[in-house]
Amino acid sequence: MDVDAQPTMEETILVGDDLMMGLPSPLIPPEIASHVLEGVDLCDGILRNLFLCLQINDIEPFCQDEIVLYKQCVEKRDRELRIRLQDSECKLGSSMPLNEAKERTAQLESEVTSLERRLILASGVEGIDGFRQRWSLHGRLTDTKKRLESLKQGMENRKTDEPVRNSTTKRWFLW
Repeated sequence: MDVDAQPTMEETILVGDDLMMGLPSPLIPPEIASHVLEGVDLCDGILRNLFLCLQINDIEPFCQDEIVLYKQCVEKRDRELRIRLQDSECKLGSSMPLNEAKERTAQLESEVTSLERRLILASGVEGIDGFRQRWSLHGRLTDTKKRLESLKQGMENRKTDEPVRNSTTKRWFLW
């Protein structure tokens, strides 16, 4: 049998750091957590299996299936949570009293500024600790900016809806 005739397959061994690809999981504000988290698979059972595998085998190459399953579950969960967070902020912007919506906007803008400053400071931290800080802060900053955009979009939708109702009402009176 000719060894060269068989196709070679390179196998990639996943490690824990491979779970730090893309954005980290979003932080869910407590005031909207019950709406956002409802019915979402939090991947806790899969994570428990991954930890159990690591505890038994002591090294990551023997837990490839668990790492892959957890990574897939987390990606799906985080995508769903980000959509729900943005939808929730948009609904808040369009439904909560205007002064409260403006206060929430100011709070999120302040949080964005704080995260931007912390990210600048973290740029001076070297090594894996610096990477982890920047990765976490970048994810939080990205998510907070998107939440802020969604909140403002909800507020704009409210503003555009109100004049339309008034002008429609006036037309009906003119007829």
